[in-house]
Amino acid sequence: MASGWARDGAIQDQIDASVNDAVQFARSNLISGASAELCDECDEKIPQARRLALPGVRYCVACQAAIEGNDTSAKSFNRRGSKDSQLR
Repeated sequence: MASGWARDGAIQDQIDASVNDAVQFARSNLISGASAELCDECDEKIPQARRLALPGVRYCVACQAAIEGNDTSAKSFNRRGSKDSQLR
């Protein structure tokens, strides 16, 4: 595939870098440690099944859903830098 002045394999390198960034982001957000018995947000009891399934859990299902609904920290990266994508 012709890609202008880019060297051979540059497109695959961009794809690999994007995937590696996403994996690193996901790993940095993994929960670890002991699970809380009470939700840090609303002080409701966290069910035993949830605590066993997700080690290190800090929130009940309702509070976790609310937190994840407002999460905007995961953004895609524009590695090409094309003018069209910068104007959006």
